[in-house]
Amino acid sequence: MTDGPLAEVFRAARAVGWQVSVLDLTGVTDKAAFMERCVRALDLPEWFGRNWDALADCLGDPDWGPASPGRVILVSGWRHYAKARPDEWEIAQEVLESAAGHYEEHDATLSVVLSLGGSDQLPPDQPG
Repeated sequence: MTDGPLAEVFRAARAVGWQVSVLDLTGVTDKAAFMERCVRALDLPEWFGRNWDALADCLGDPDWGPASPGRVILVSGWRHYAKARPDEWEIAQEVLESAAGHYEEHDATLSVVLSLGGSDQLPPDQPG
């Protein structure tokens, strides 16, 4: 991991109270692996059902979010998964978009950033 430009952005976000999560999808090639990465990266609850509806429920759960003033989720290493499972990737994007809308209902912001670089762009204090 290097100290790239995103690291500075995330330090600044944390400094003003935003929560920052990194969802590294490097090596993910199916839904089961995607869900496991979500569990770890997003610190989802034990009851998480590891399916699309459960992910939408968790991301919209007031106990998990919405974070105030906001939350940033950096998704890195996603291109291989998107290519291997385009239908699943489309659903994942829809779930994240829906969660962002849920945040707006609570006067908070959820920003999902798709990194076009590799996992070497992760902030230095995040797991890679």
